[in-house]
Amino acid sequence: MKTGLILTGGKLDMAFAGEFLCKYAEMSAAGGQGNEDAGASAIEEASVGDLETDGAGAAAEGTEENGGCRGAGRNAAAAAARNYGFDCVILVDGGLAHAAALGLTPAAIVGDFDTVRPEVLEAYRTGTGKDVLWDVHRPEKDETDTELAIHTAMKLGCTRLVILGATGGRLDHELSNIHLLKMCLDAGVEAALYDRQNRVSLLAGSRIFRRDEVYGKYVSFIPMTERVEDIRLSGFKYPLYGKTVTIGREAGLCVSNEITEETAEIRTGSGVLICIESKD
Repeated sequence: MKTGLILTGGKLDMAFAGEFLCKYAEMSAAGGQGNEDAGASAIEEASVGDLETDGAGAAAEGTEENGGCRGAGRNAAAAAARNYGFDCVILVDGGLAHAAALGLTPAAIVGDFDTVRPEVLEAYRTGTGKDVLWDVHRPEKDETDTELAIHTAMKLGCTRLVILGATGGRLDHELSNIHLLKMCLDAGVEAALYDRQNRVSLLAGSRIFRRDEVYGKYVSFIPMTERVEDIRLSGFKYPLYGKTVTIGREAGLCVSNEITEETAEIRTGSGVLICIESKD
């Protein structure tokens, strides 16, 4: 399974990004080479509460070169040189500046480059090798840059995507990015949006949540399709037994649930849900 990192041109908490990537690198290394489950385990482990650091403190202890990696035994330069364990890194427009600070090396650079500083773009143009794919578009286009980046990631063979910088800025882009997860789901690509407080993904059918691996205290389910039928929740504070939810009705029914057992499970009969794991 090939795991890709997409760094968008949106708002990015650099302290969080550095901590997240360093934790991912540690878990990927611990998982060993050739282990297809290592990437998934690393994503889960990089999501837990030890990333709840103070943003200012993390930035102060980190540097632009190491992206905020810190702590005994962490070789930030080596982690960055290996792209923190990701198989493929795709940079989007303004994300080029973030990537430079985090020490990431791109496999592809995508966008119309209307939000990146000219000197940053020129540095990438002159400093990257011929093996880097440039997917350049005009600003007047039907797709967002993040949508184009997802298409590029799929072309490069990624079957799992971690997307940073897709939330916390313009609401229109954030909602669009959540809807892009449906494109991933339809293509059989496991994808999620991450920020300091939230992990956003889609689910259809069933999923098991482990209490020690969930991203935060709260788990919410919001319909992506018009109807989601026969929702069954077990191991949660608020269980459900065959409930159907519809967009625009009973909006709070599946919001801010909590896991009360070691594992919890959701099953659905039809439809697609937005799953938001969050912490205060």
